[in-house]
Amino acid sequence: MNSEIPPLTGVSFAGSSGEKIPLMNRRRQVLDYFTRMFGNSSSGSDETSKDGYVEFGNIGEAASGRTLGPFAGVFAPVCLSMFSAMLFLRVGFVVGNAGLIETLFQFAIAYTIIVFTVMSVCAISTNGAVEGGGAYFMISRTLGPELGGSIGTLFFLANIVSSALCLTGCVEGLIDNFGESGYLVPRDSYILKDSHWWRFTYTSSLNFLNLIICLIGATLFAKTTVIIFAIVVICLVSSIISFFLKSPFQIEVPAANIFVNQTNTTAMLNYTGFSLTTFTENLGPSFGRDYTSNNIAVTFSSVFGVLFCGVTGILAGANMSGDLKNPSYSIPRGTLGGVLFTFISYITLSILAAATCSRDLLQENYVFLMPINIWPPFISIGILTATFSASLSCLIGSSRVLEALAKDRIYGRLLQFVNYGVWRSNPVAAVLFSWFLVQLILFIGSLNLIAQLNSILFLLAYVALNLTCLGLDLTSAPNFRPSFKYFSAWTCSLGLMGSVIMMFVINPFYASTSFGLCLLLILLLHFFSPCEATEWGSISQALIFHQVRKYLLLLDPRKNHIKFWRPQMLLMVANPRSSCPTITFINDLKKSGLFVLGHVKVDKAETNLDYTDKAISSWLTLVDHVKVKAFIELTVANSVRDGLHHLIRLSGMGAMKPNTVVMGFYDDKVPLDYFTRLDSVYKTSAFQGITTNEEKFPLRLPNEEKHLSASEFVSMICDIFQMHKNICICRHFDLYNKTDIVKNIKYKYIDVWPVNFFGPSMNDAYDTSSLFMLQLSCIIKMIAVYKKHTLRVHLLNTIDIQSQRMQLKQLLSTLRIKATIHEVTEWSQIDLKTLDSDRNIYISRVNKLIKNQCAETAICFVYLPMPKEIRGSDLQNVSYLNSLTDLTNNLPPTVLVHGVSAVTSTTL
Repeated sequence: MNSEIPPLTGVSFAGSSGEKIPLMNRRRQVLDYFTRMFGNSSSGSDETSKDGYVEFGNIGEAASGRTLGPFAGVFAPVCLSMFSAMLFLRVGFVVGNAGLIETLFQFAIAYTIIVFTVMSVCAISTNGAVEGGGAYFMISRTLGPELGGSIGTLFFLANIVSSALCLTGCVEGLIDNFGESGYLVPRDSYILKDSHWWRFTYTSSLNFLNLIICLIGATLFAKTTVIIFAIVVICLVSSIISFFLKSPFQIEVPAANIFVNQTNTTAMLNYTGFSLTTFTENLGPSFGRDYTSNNIAVTFSSVFGVLFCGVTGILAGANMSGDLKNPSYSIPRGTLGGVLFTFISYITLSILAAATCSRDLLQENYVFLMPINIWPPFISIGILTATFSASLSCLIGSSRVLEALAKDRIYGRLLQFVNYGVWRSNPVAAVLFSWFLVQLILFIGSLNLIAQLNSILFLLAYVALNLTCLGLDLTSAPNFRPSFKYFSAWTCSLGLMGSVIMMFVINPFYASTSFGLCLLLILLLHFFSPCEATEWGSISQALIFHQVRKYLLLLDPRKNHIKFWRPQMLLMVANPRSSCPTITFINDLKKSGLFVLGHVKVDKAETNLDYTDKAISSWLTLVDHVKVKAFIELTVANSVRDGLHHLIRLSGMGAMKPNTVVMGFYDDKVPLDYFTRLDSVYKTSAFQGITTNEEKFPLRLPNEEKHLSASEFVSMICDIFQMHKNICICRHFDLYNKTDIVKNIKYKYIDVWPVNFFGPSMNDAYDTSSLFMLQLSCIIKMIAVYKKHTLRVHLLNTIDIQSQRMQLKQLLSTLRIKATIHEVTEWSQIDLKTLDSDRNIYISRVNKLIKNQCAETAICFVYLPMPKEIRGSDLQNVSYLNSLTDLTNNLPPTVLVHGVSAVTSTTL
């Protein structure tokens, strides 16, 4: 709601349609309020009831411009669109080639697909408010921007092709009336010349007339739809009556049929009137040639393609959704009524034509209805009004779909000119662009060829509509409660399969091309579209939820096996501004496993119950920015340690729970801000606020006290161990630069140190922690960035070094880990007795030893020993942390690793 609209004081209303609002003494304020909400009312009147109430629903309808009901807004447009060029121009073509039985069969197939699709349309349109954009709106708001945008684009093209089809039919009717040997001009005279380019000139002129009307009088045309429909119905009734009143006679071959006229200039076609013989002869198929398409052979597919283009207007009512008073009421009734009326009309004309017209008449004269009519101009008027109005309607509809695509920013700046080119609510730029595309389609010239392309594109739209409704039904979304109940998953499936099958029956090449184009658009929109239509709601999310829930229940933690183990990481993030390199590294380390970013806000939980809702959006934006595949878990606790307990217990779901907890190292380094550093690949302004208080993820100041003490940090390590989770502690990842690792040739190794330096043993290389280290190093070696690096396992020089080497080599071979074994001869210079007598000197020497081996190391994995006392004193904890600090000082990016369970398998 507009923030500038003043609040209504002293006025009460609930907001339901038709509800009365007591005006009190604020009648003018109420009217001004709704006028500003819904726009200026066209009437400008202040209608009130006798008792001083104003009708809420009426004000909304008048002000929003929604004035059309089921008949004028849906039934009439649907009938006119479905009749278009088929009713008066191609019924004879269909019956004459396919025969009556096959014609009825084809109509049955077409209307079965249509009825099932209409059920889907009705279900969607009665499930919520349908706004402007019609079918595109319904598809996109359910299937999401990628699939909805691609189908919307092809639906836009379908309207373009349909407009060209109707213009071609209109010109065909004009030529047969006013061309050489035309029915409305004297014999051997004509008004219109006839050739391919003359017809192109005529269609282009009519297309230009459509453009002028769209630019200056589209609204007026919408108001005359009922009048045009009445004219077409009168012409249709005259045709039906003529079959009963007209006596048998012979009809000339039309001048447009040059193929017959060139070989037999005296050929005459027979209208027999009602005849059992004629009816019997017209029952079976007898495919001939199409004289309007260079005399090409007619087939079942080409006949169905032409027939189906006469039933593709079912979305005309849905396209008027922005002008309908009550779309959810009008669309089902008007569309189903229009489908029934057109079906009866087509079947009636087909049966009457088969019973009265010879096969030659039906095949060689597509405008046979004109000479047998009691007054031929009726058919002329019917052809011109039906085809021209349908072409104009399709041009208007296509421009509105293009406008909707532009407003949704589906193609970003590519369609920005459409939004700029709007004058008095008329999308002038969209109209001009649509007109230009229609002009290009007119080069095809043949109505029957255009009809096949038209049918394919509309069938694709029907596929999308049925898929939309099927998806909504299968996901069992609680909010999918359409008031139209005459549909099911079966009707959607049958409509979907029928549409796909008939697409390939009509023209396999067009069908394959349309699906390929749709897939290409989906991929392009997925990767490049700037549209952020999260408020639309995508059915893909509902389908994913439905399937994920089902498979999570099937994922039984009791059936876990070590050979299918994978790391499932919970990374504790104090502040993402300073943690971007670590987040990126752990994302590589997860090996398609679960990755959770955990954060603890230290505060009173009872005063921050809504913290997650407030902060989650920023964290999800962070995930998108850093380009990692991670979930977010946030909690509020009195301490970081308590928050860690929350996250370990609650992160994940079912069998998908973290088995490894990763933390940063506890030291006194000043945290770096990777969002503002000029040399950072993570540089962004997305998390900056206008003021300091509005900035996302503010960093701790250098002199600001930490929320975590050294002793508490060590206690957290012990807690993780006691909760039976693997532990990784990352240090020096401020030095980690993935791009530099790729480009800098000095980085050659990934190092593994499988030895507990706080208590070395001959069996260290084979215990759980070392095997876990080897597993992690092997995983990181699989990443493309590190494939050129050598995995190096360091072996300390001991008394039995050869035996140790053979055992370690055998272990690596058994685990299928490709690595080199590097003997560290300097280890013999370190006196282990100093470990107890002078621990600091010992740790310092070990650190120097590791550092000497790491000059060309990209990542270093080091054994993490546990404190001797799991619940030690603060002094013991600090001493342990100091030892870890001294051990890892001045090393490259280092991961301290401790494993608590087996993670490697040698079984098949």
